[in-house]
Amino acid sequence: MTAGAPPSFLLSAVEPSGDALGAALIAALREKAPSARFVGCGGPLMAQAGLESLFPIAPLSVMGPMSALKALPAAMKGADALAACAKENRIDAAVLIDSWAFSQMAAKRIRRAIPHTKLFKYVAPQVWGSRPGRAKKLADLFDGVLTLFAFETDWFAPLGVKTAFVGHPVFQAAARKTDGAAFRAAHGVGGAPLLAVLPGSRAGEVRRLLEPFEETVELVRAAKPDLRVVIPVAPAVEAQVREGVKGWASAPILIGAAERYEAFAAADAGLAASGTVTTELAIHKTPMAVAYRVGWLSERWARAVITADYVTLVNIAAGRAVAPEFLQQDCRPDAMAKTLLSLLDATPERAAQLDAFPALLPRLGVDGAPAATRAAETILAWMGD
Repeated sequence: MTAGAPPSFLLSAVEPSGDALGAALIAALREKAPSARFVGCGGPLMAQAGLESLFPIAPLSVMGPMSALKALPAAMKGADALAACAKENRIDAAVLIDSWAFSQMAAKRIRRAIPHTKLFKYVAPQVWGSRPGRAKKLADLFDGVLTLFAFETDWFAPLGVKTAFVGHPVFQAAARKTDGAAFRAAHGVGGAPLLAVLPGSRAGEVRRLLEPFEETVELVRAAKPDLRVVIPVAPAVEAQVREGVKGWASAPILIGAAERYEAFAAADAGLAASGTVTTELAIHKTPMAVAYRVGWLSERWARAVITADYVTLVNIAAGRAVAPEFLQQDCRPDAMAKTLLSLLDATPERAAQLDAFPALLPRLGVDGAPAATRAAETILAWMGD
């Protein structure tokens, strides 16, 4: 970085969650360095923060080996565009936020194009869950890694990588005080048992989970006829979910993302697709059952690479099954309904989850100063090393 010159950053995010991280990081970096320049790729939130994306990121937001293979040409083209942009703008630091596969591709090209640029990874590859060899690759490619979870630093520091735990902004936002009673009053729930149903934020997740979730809800309603259901709808799948639940006998309350934390605080239990939302439920002290399904090829790939015993973050952090997981063929309505019925009442199963959550949350990045602020401060400090 040239003395006296405004710092220049290249940011890359190709997933909705990474887009949110990138937007918050831009704002935090601008607060610390008001004249900073930003280029790269991102989604609508980063665009609102002032970043003009070099290319659309939607084709790169994929899961599973087949989808990744189809996205490869677009990924290669995007990585080339980032490297060319970094060279043209003489970027001081590149912060590659999500998608380990795309980040690797872009990092290699940026390093070749402009060797002096510092390369940082924001959101570490989940080596604690699968493919631990990625930790060595990260050490070879990046000058530093910012982790969302406290337990991740142990994987990278021994390899000589600069590592900093900054926290998880989504979880920090979820921890803000919410009013579950006001939500119940606003939606006419009253004192009825309330189940939060969360079928995912990707089209494939919704397609595979909505039907077994509906069957599960009906089994629970057979035992608890006054059950109410709330479904917070992710923006990317709103039309799909609204169409998919039109015939549900439970007449679920559909809400937007802005109300989801109030819904979690109000809910007695949750039925959730595995993902970030499970930790959000834990933050709001909502016991849960967790489910997931993928296609057969993705399942074979996952079984070959996954080393963790669990898929849910609270379970991984605890090292035990705090929240029951119903994966693939075990994603059965009868089994999930039985668990949910135990969580909706004052049972040992419900108490066990509620007792476990508080000790786990600090390890999942909930506490401390805002994550974006900590990330910005760390990046600027590392740039001066």
